[in-house]
Amino acid sequence: MKISLLYLFILISVFKLTIAQANLKPFTFSGEKIKAGTKLSLLIPVVSGEDSTVIPVTVFHGAKKGPVLGITAGVHGLEYAPIMAAQQLPNHLDPARMSGTVILVHMANVPAFLQRSLMVNPVDGKNLNRVFPGKPHGSLTEQLAYVISNEIIARCDYFIDVHAGDANNDLRPYSGYYNYYDMPAVSEKARQMAVALGFDFIVQFGNQQSLTEESIYCSREATKRNIPAVDIECGRKGIVEEKPVLQIQQALLSLMRHLQLLEGKPVLVASPVMIAQRTSVESEHEGFFYSDLTSGDYVRKGMRLGYITDLFGNHVADVICPTDGVILYKTFNPPIKKGDGLFSIGHIN
Repeated sequence: MKISLLYLFILISVFKLTIAQANLKPFTFSGEKIKAGTKLSLLIPVVSGEDSTVIPVTVFHGAKKGPVLGITAGVHGLEYAPIMAAQQLPNHLDPARMSGTVILVHMANVPAFLQRSLMVNPVDGKNLNRVFPGKPHGSLTEQLAYVISNEIIARCDYFIDVHAGDANNDLRPYSGYYNYYDMPAVSEKARQMAVALGFDFIVQFGNQQSLTEESIYCSREATKRNIPAVDIECGRKGIVEEKPVLQIQQALLSLMRHLQLLEGKPVLVASPVMIAQRTSVESEHEGFFYSDLTSGDYVRKGMRLGYITDLFGNHVADVICPTDGVILYKTFNPPIKKGDGLFSIGHIN
């Protein structure tokens, strides 16, 4: 009986894949061994005194050798676009067709998500993205940061933290990376990752000689460990919209192609706008904040960005733009306290 060339090719391909999977060691994570070409979902427990929570993680261990990519969503519990993208991402990943390993944190801050808490963990009132690398015996948020730092980030060759505009935040989508002059190789790999995400705006963080202070931020903890890391900021106003969810999914898949975890080429923007400096505008008063501007609007130094009234509605002060640039994000709803951020303006060279 003659065997067609196509059938023979399929048999050879399956045989090669089986051999490759047999030769690739299982990926050990949180005490579990994940075989090549398979995935495993598990809950990592975090306990601080009488307080406890879990971190839901799915590990995709590819059939072929490759790098380890860590992904975190939900560091802030009201940033829904990244969380929903993380929920749907497994539908697009088949470990039998992958190279390397993806550690996907579906939601880093479960208490904040379940309690609909703005920016902070309601258990201890701390902002998870302000306490990295965390503490092994600290409060619940500090222990969450410690576990993410040492059990997830430390296992990675590359890392990405995905954020969005919170419930008080109108945000323009962009990617970002840390650039430190004494870390040229890590900074350059991170820059390439940021480009591979396919956003038309890229923000450089750092732009300093070296990183000497505590990491504080999730992705900067990876950078401090010499792991190339990037951020996504996509989604706005703490709401679920299909467009940013899909944009985040496509960005993550594009990054995986760039890192050769998936076959294919990344989707690139021809000439993304690079932003190396940002200026924050903070409120000097409390009361009501009004502005007709939105994220993505271009502004000029000296123009009126909005105004603030007291609790009776009396005009207190105009908000004046301190620099030329583009609004990356802004507070869009009325309540404002002294010291609250009103705008983040990216400088465009």
